[in-house]
Amino acid sequence: MIRKAVIPVAGLGTRLLPASKAIPKEMVTVVDRPAIQYVVEEAVEAGIREVVLVTHSAKNAVEDHFDVNYELEAELEKKHKHDLLSEIRDIIPPEVRVISVRQGKALGLGHAVLCAREVIGDEPFAVLLADVLVDSPDGDRVELAAMLERFADSGKAQIMVEPVPREKVHQYGIVELDGATPEPGASVPMTGIREKPAPEDAPSRLAVVGRYVLPQRIFPLLAQTPPGAGDEIQLTDAIASLLAEQGVEAWHMRGQTHDCGSKLGFLEATLHYGRLHPELGEAFREMLDEAARKNQGS
Repeated sequence: MIRKAVIPVAGLGTRLLPASKAIPKEMVTVVDRPAIQYVVEEAVEAGIREVVLVTHSAKNAVEDHFDVNYELEAELEKKHKHDLLSEIRDIIPPEVRVISVRQGKALGLGHAVLCAREVIGDEPFAVLLADVLVDSPDGDRVELAAMLERFADSGKAQIMVEPVPREKVHQYGIVELDGATPEPGASVPMTGIREKPAPEDAPSRLAVVGRYVLPQRIFPLLAQTPPGAGDEIQLTDAIASLLAEQGVEAWHMRGQTHDCGSKLGFLEATLHYGRLHPELGEAFREMLDEAARKNQGS
């Protein structure tokens, strides 16, 4: 069973400036917790027990968030704020380890994944992009858990995809299939993958959305992958090489994604998770309804 996951967090977060000028983009708050916490919680719920953060010197706040803060815990204990104390102690379950490795230079997503090679070792692993939040359908397990199971059954790498409008395909890695798009919650073999193609050249509208389950073989392929789009080492280029060697499958997700790396996506995520919040959700929905009524009357 796959127990390790890589979460790259070394990016500069330019799409969220000026919010990300002084704090990591992964620490921008969605409702009541930083975006990175949602991603780590997703990994843990899927069965991951070792999370590798690929970071750099300006991202200490991300590492600190998952570390113990003895002074804060002592102060909350002293003031008998036990609910808050439980919340900060439960950010990471005791059986889960969070490890950090540094990406010295910003050489692309593929290079960031390669930086985790020594920690991952000779094992398959998951990759989760920290600026993409994935919300599963009501009552379902997290999508990543199903992808891990599919990898165990097929032995093939799994790439999460979702349809995007044709005019937006140039923003994503786009997969090519030999046949029809699979039903949501299923995967089929891919025949190709292209990084940010022009709309007229895109092989489909199925975009890679930031969740991968990969074999250890991806590491030597990444090590020999030359810089591609943006003069960076692209994970999609190494996946294309893996596809030629042993096959890769596209997993058609069932849920919903939120691109928290963009300002509009961040606002969308805040609305979505605000409505679902177990304590704040009802009041938040009422506030939104009231704001809508006022706007209609103005």
